[in-house]
Amino acid sequence: MYIQQKNLENISKYIVDGKVLIIYGARRTGKTTLLRQFVKSIKEDYIFVSGEDISVQDYLSSQSIQKLKDFIGESKLLIIDEAQAIKNIGINLKLMVDHIPGLKIIATGSSTFDLSQSVGEPLTGRNFVITQFPLAQIEIMNIENKAETMANLESRLIYGSYPEIVKMNGNSLKKDYLNELVNSYSLKDILQYENIRNSEKLKRLLQLIAFQIAKEVSITELGKQLGMGKNTVDRYLDLLEKVFVIYKLPGFSRYLRKEIQKSNRYFFYDLGIRNALINNFNPLDLRNDIGQIWENYLITERMKKFSFKRTFHNYYFWRTYDQKEIDLVEENDGNVIGYEIKWNKNKSSNKKSWLKTYPDSVFEIINKENYIEFIC
Repeated sequence: MYIQQKNLENISKYIVDGKVLIIYGARRTGKTTLLRQFVKSIKEDYIFVSGEDISVQDYLSSQSIQKLKDFIGESKLLIIDEAQAIKNIGINLKLMVDHIPGLKIIATGSSTFDLSQSVGEPLTGRNFVITQFPLAQIEIMNIENKAETMANLESRLIYGSYPEIVKMNGNSLKKDYLNELVNSYSLKDILQYENIRNSEKLKRLLQLIAFQIAKEVSITELGKQLGMGKNTVDRYLDLLEKVFVIYKLPGFSRYLRKEIQKSNRYFFYDLGIRNALINNFNPLDLRNDIGQIWENYLITERMKKFSFKRTFHNYYFWRTYDQKEIDLVEENDGNVIGYEIKWNKNKSSNKKSWLKTYPDSVFEIINKENYIEFIC
């Protein structure tokens, strides 16, 4: 069963002559499936290769215009899956774009830090970038109605939404799949490309972050617990962001000295990965972290929604030293909206403080009654 991916629309929009379309995303989020679905709709000749193929690496790392032309032949579209495995891929992509008229290129990468370092400068002005996430609810709704979405909410909060998880029956199988992802795949890019040998400390860092989602994180305290320097913790967190395991929200502040602005909160792109890291697949009514995972879920799904729509927002949290708090602050084109995220239908205790501080902003409460409209 194929679940229609929203980025199919973006591929069609951003694949143009003389440009490289780069698709980033974590492993197993469906980048290859996305490309295979895309080529079903095209009529022009194309080449679809894997950057992990040694013979492909020989051609596409050559920096020889003639060798690159020989590889492309008469094809008008080149698709390179796992392009980060090819040495000097950025320079070679530039050579193809500049010297092979009419050629369109799509390249995928499971890590931003390696592919972007290779691609960045050579492709300045020559590329578009889109991100592939674990399935978003806006995509899953293609195969389920609203009642089914509500019924499946608990599963999404516990097991996440990797494509295989969404299609899989049986919680035991889901647990096994997620444990394999955590132990074998989620850290592979960092360990392989950054030569980090202490995988246990990296995993332990992720576990500490998993226990602190939706809360401010102290880099100094993390370092003490791990026996690592602050700079090393910062570097590891940056790398974990670049392989799409976690992302951060900074503090929002415009006016008040009492607003917290230097701290960050971290969230997981997929809650299944988060719950596997802390080995907690308990039902929601047995959990003490439902507020945290609900916040993680809604913020992540909201970000996916606007990423697909190519509408770019800035995301923050807001908190003052006297404990006034807004879970998500969304900024777009000068407009600011504060969202308070509630698992239960409670009244806001922070609305008045928020609107007094930012009278030109908007305030909304998101709960189980209106969350589908918020994320879809």
